[in-house]
Amino acid sequence: MRRAAFGLANRTAAALAERTGGVSGRNVTLMVGAGNNGGDALLAGAYLRRRGVVVTAVLLSPDRVHPQGLAALRGAGGRICDQLPDRVHLVLDGIVGLSGSGGLRPAAARLVAAVRVPIIAVDSPSGVNPDTGTADGPAVTATETVTFGARKPVHLLAPWRCGPVHLVDIGLFAELAEPDLRVLTAAEVGALWPVPSPTSDKYSQGVVGIAAGSADYPGAAVLCAGAAVLATSGMVRFAGTAADAVRGRWPEVVATGSVSDAGQVQAWAVGPGLGTGAASRQVLAHVLAAGVPVVADADAITLLARHPELADSRDPGTPLVLTPHDREFQRLTGKPPGIDRVGSAREAARRFDAVLLLKGNTTIVAAPDGRVLVNPARSSWPATAGSGDVLTGVLGALLATGLEPATAAAAAVHAQEFAAAIAARGGPGSIAARGGPAGIAARGGAGGAPAPASAIQAALTDAIRNLRSTSGG
Repeated sequence: MRRAAFGLANRTAAALAERTGGVSGRNVTLMVGAGNNGGDALLAGAYLRRRGVVVTAVLLSPDRVHPQGLAALRGAGGRICDQLPDRVHLVLDGIVGLSGSGGLRPAAARLVAAVRVPIIAVDSPSGVNPDTGTADGPAVTATETVTFGARKPVHLLAPWRCGPVHLVDIGLFAELAEPDLRVLTAAEVGALWPVPSPTSDKYSQGVVGIAAGSADYPGAAVLCAGAAVLATSGMVRFAGTAADAVRGRWPEVVATGSVSDAGQVQAWAVGPGLGTGAASRQVLAHVLAAGVPVVADADAITLLARHPELADSRDPGTPLVLTPHDREFQRLTGKPPGIDRVGSAREAARRFDAVLLLKGNTTIVAAPDGRVLVNPARSSWPATAGSGDVLTGVLGALLATGLEPATAAAAAVHAQEFAAAIAARGGPGSIAARGGPAGIAARGGAGGAPAPASAIQAALTDAIRNLRSTSGG
């Protein structure tokens, strides 16, 4: 515990210096609950006192406070009070540990609501489920988090609650397992993005078929097909009633009115704006029977939910990626994803023998073999009508290149989110675009303006270029 507390104190001192220009004479308040997290905060407070910090502790469970931690703080000259002092520069959240569940209790919630300065969470923000990243009631939103030994699922699933996460080595790296979740970095996405070789041609780089749009929703076809064009250097074939609209906007696309006339493809993207009538059922059955990887989105998911027998059209072992949002997930599985989105996505992936891309603020990509990749959104700009059509086009293009389906899904989400951030902050060629993923990530959701799906689509080239540059490509 002392090693953890010392690391927590060091990070707190560094945060004070960064934010106020000094350490000695600054004021830190500890929000202390029962258990080891409260003990870590108290011991860290004792270390901070030795560096001249004025430390005050608010004890939320005085009868269950960590005795050694409290003795150490008092021995170092720390003060105990029952409310936040008037002068405070930084607050440590040691209210609830990793074993806690549910939202904050009323007294803790009132205390947290009164905080007007940065909060450093000890291990995990109090009130946030450490396994699912959800908050069932009042909870802490930390400016940053200090954790010990290994990262926890909450750090990946709810980064907007945790802020930057600082990992303290307590000598247990070998014993403590990292969560069985993975986040692709910008450099990893850039490195795996398909690049043509000197001998490549439009066919060898992947031909994707797009079955999307309708007389009512031609825009979905234009967004999906255009995103596929911009995502790779291969070839895009389009099949559907919106062929004229697609051809008029994207002359590179080989467009026809029927999937049976589309020609050979290496992957299909099906569903956006397709409709759910009898003709659309036939389109989906044809695509699933083609023996190539398929990404099924929007109306294709609704069709699979209404007509489960359509899944029998698919050859066993043929890769399938399903991309539902919460309501589509409920249609498909019969129940909402609930608070354990990772567990729900895993279960659905196994049930349908498909990669399940569950859209949300944190997008979950679950493979049938149990692997899970997560993409924590750094802003909500992608949450706009038509952005899912763009994502489907990008993902279909990546599948056509032969990229492993779960990896392709996670990479497509990453690229779409980055494109949305560029679009929201000035569009292609802007300072935001030239700043790269690091600059966008640093700013999070700050700044920008609403970005329609067409603007997100237009920013894809800059997004991919920047992602590739992070990997040295």
